[in-house]
Amino acid sequence: MPDMNEVTRTTGRRKEAAARVFLAPGTGKITVNGRDLDTYFCRSQLITLVTQPFEVLGNGEEFDVVATVRGGGETGQAGALRHGIARALADRHPDEWRVPVTKAG
Repeated sequence: MPDMNEVTRTTGRRKEAAARVFLAPGTGKITVNGRDLDTYFCRSQLITLVTQPFEVLGNGEEFDVVATVRGGGETGQAGALRHGIARALADRHPDEWRVPVTKAG
């Protein structure tokens, strides 16, 4: 586990779903409720939705994400996770990354 000073903690919400997101330097692994992203969300649309903030910035291989998601359905949970990842990236480098992430939605 990386140094806790390097970890960015945020919360993302959509509809009835909420996601607690921990973003740390790593290799690009995304873990949701103790399972890999591909295992937790079976639909490729949802996986694309979750990874969109990394694609906008082009830095998906630089960070590991550990998230806990509760409430709502699959789509709401994926949206909440996306929101949490986007907020974590924007908090990490506000001067450089906030504008592109915000423009992408």
